[in-house]
Amino acid sequence: MARYTEAVCRLCRREGQKLFLKGERCYTEKCGINRRQYAPGQHGQGRKKMSEYGLQLREKQKARRFYGVLESQFRKYFDMANKKAGVTGENLLSILESRLDNVVYRLGFGTSRPEARQLVTHGHFTINGKKVDIPSYLVKPGEVISIKEKSRGSEKIKSVLDSTSSKAVPKWLDLDRNTLSAKVISLAARDDIDLQLEEHLIVELYSK
Repeated sequence: MARYTEAVCRLCRREGQKLFLKGERCYTEKCGINRRQYAPGQHGQGRKKMSEYGLQLREKQKARRFYGVLESQFRKYFDMANKKAGVTGENLLSILESRLDNVVYRLGFGTSRPEARQLVTHGHFTINGKKVDIPSYLVKPGEVISIKEKSRGSEKIKSVLDSTSSKAVPKWLDLDRNTLSAKVISLAARDDIDLQLEEHLIVELYSK
């Protein structure tokens, strides 16, 4: 699958807020958005009046980039959310939060979503005792995510766990730090998601 390979700090600057794509660096003065608080490109510092469509597009792009999802897959998630009972925008965010790479990040098993995605792809995690190496796997309530026994001695895993040991875990996940495993209590509700996003604009964009 194709993926974005350019400088990720440009994405944060384009959206005008931190998307936390580079882990610990995002919390330091080296963060690109701290150093250059304007959009990238030669016209980045110019003032632009955003149209209604432009606002909707920016919210969609922000959500895509936050979770590291390509357009085709994002549209698939929207269609899933639209078919579910409830508020479509909230359903969409709940589905995105249930991606395995995001759950690994939320648990502190990765310092950023890109790193969590890489660790999942390399086969470091199990779900209900079975190895799962698909970042887009959607977890379900009752499932247990664990770091593989063989992976727990990895210097990379140890380094990640040390740097995220004080990270807060959302209430919809029950983490046992002693066994390095966590149970999915429920799907994420809107109040559990710390993304500054007006998801109703995404619904309006796709509903045209």
